[in-house]
Amino acid sequence: MSKRLLMLEKMTQAGSKDPFHWYALALEYAGQGRQDDALATFVSLRAADENYVPMYLMCGTMLAKAGRPLEAEEWLTRGIEVAQRKGDAHALSELREALSGVHDITEH
Repeated sequence: MSKRLLMLEKMTQAGSKDPFHWYALALEYAGQGRQDDALATFVSLRAADENYVPMYLMCGTMLAKAGRPLEAEEWLTRGIEVAQRKGDAHALSELREALSGVHDITEH
């Protein structure tokens, strides 16, 4: 187990409220192919801070790559709503592009 993963698990288990800690932990799990752990961490982050826009793109992308297009669409669509509400044009563009890619996969 990597030192980074251990550090992030320790911080989140200690009750860190910093959304980046949770986001980084989810990415670390995803990078190790632990999609279920990553998804559970993204879900926890969304429950704590539903306005943390980066999680929607990364979780949606991870789910699409894992062959879970319906879940991917749900995360990306929700991210688009949050990015629009926050006025985050850059994230909105990335989320729309990712959603289009998921639609391309599911239509073929």
